[in-house]
Amino acid sequence: MRRGTLVGMGFTGFPDEAFVFYEGLEADNSKTYFTRHRHFYDDAVRAPMLALTEELAEEFGQAQLFRPYRDVRYAKDKSPYKTHQGAFVDLVPGIGLYVQISADGLYTAGGCYTQASDQVARYRAAVDDDLTGKSLAALVAALQAAGHTLEGDRLKTKPRGFSDDHPRIDLLRHRSLHAGHRFPPEPWIHTAEAADRVRETWRAFEPLVEWLGTHVRASDLPRR
Repeated sequence: MRRGTLVGMGFTGFPDEAFVFYEGLEADNSKTYFTRHRHFYDDAVRAPMLALTEELAEEFGQAQLFRPYRDVRYAKDKSPYKTHQGAFVDLVPGIGLYVQISADGLYTAGGCYTQASDQVARYRAAVDDDLTGKSLAALVAALQAAGHTLEGDRLKTKPRGFSDDHPRIDLLRHRSLHAGHRFPPEPWIHTAEAADRVRETWRAFEPLVEWLGTHVRASDLPRR
């Protein structure tokens, strides 16, 4: 490997081979390809991601790496492998901080990706309330002004029980909410600066994560 983390060392970036590996996997998402290039996944993807999460753990908590295999039991797309490697700091069950590496570069996020029905109800009640809703609107505005994106599952129409002229109707349409930032694979991604970029965005996302953790909380419903 020319640049990036070597196995057994601290985080020094993601090597070129990580992006080459995922470019190849996107073109040939097969067991044959993955098995043949498994050493690139282990050394250029998984090892640097582990080193990165270890470096960030003291400030944000320990992240868990996702498995590279897709759950295809109920999916129309039967491709066996994920075309990215993600890691998640679970601060409240299902609510936390996320980092991902793929052929497209580095992606960071904070918030929740999916919400159960009881969480959606609590979320909308908090958005509707003037005190907590205005607080969220201010957090979101600050994140967007800083160049981050607002993402999540979102209704195309207004949710039942709310009018189109509600001052926070755009936020009420969300069934889940997270902020994200995408970094293309520029030269700094092969260096320790990548950890600084993740750290900077996670710090920016923490107020949103805290708001969701306080007002949405974990689901009380039994897991399916």
